[in-house]
Amino acid sequence: MLFFNTLKFILKSKFSFFKRLEFSIFANYFKNEKVIQLHDKQFVPFVSAQEIDFAIAKIAALVEDDFADETPVFVGVLNGAFMVVSDFMKHYKSPCEVCFIKMASYEGTTSTNEVKQLIGLDQDLTGRTVIIIEDIVDTGNTLVALKELFKKQNVKHFKIATLFFKPEAYKKEIKIDYVGIRIPNKFIVGYGLDYDGLGRNLPEVYQLKE
Repeated sequence: MLFFNTLKFILKSKFSFFKRLEFSIFANYFKNEKVIQLHDKQFVPFVSAQEIDFAIAKIAALVEDDFADETPVFVGVLNGAFMVVSDFMKHYKSPCEVCFIKMASYEGTTSTNEVKQLIGLDQDLTGRTVIIIEDIVDTGNTLVALKELFKKQNVKHFKIATLFFKPEAYKKEIKIDYVGIRIPNKFIVGYGLDYDGLGRNLPEVYQLKE
């Protein structure tokens, strides 16, 4: 009898331990979901993965409705737009081409206002419809450089599509043709966007904790 009572006590203790462990894991999971730490800053949830996918599907549908009778060239702006381009292509069903260009105007959480072309295009786009796919448009400095670049290419149409758009920060006259989500002028990370190299792999988007 003593043996069975001892066995019951051990099993009950182990069950209690695993329940506490399970609770601890889930508690830490939800805790981490609320606030993430990247370098010296904390970020909180802002836009869900579902909202992002809906916005990209909307952009793809609008672009396809406008250019289904052509074969547009989609130009992703690295590094931030790699996830946007990937999911955009899954929603775009008509013939198209895709390539990438790398520009830079950010250091830390602020724009340097100086855009440098790091990786250029290597194909002739004369007479083609070019649609820039951006992860985010804020100051618009990158777009000015891109417009000049493609003007020299003698493209047929030059259009801009962006997942996120900060109207408060945008001061340029270049038209943004397709916008997924308009957001306040806050620094965000996730879904390709980074803070000094971290955060690009997050499936959702977080904003800087105030």
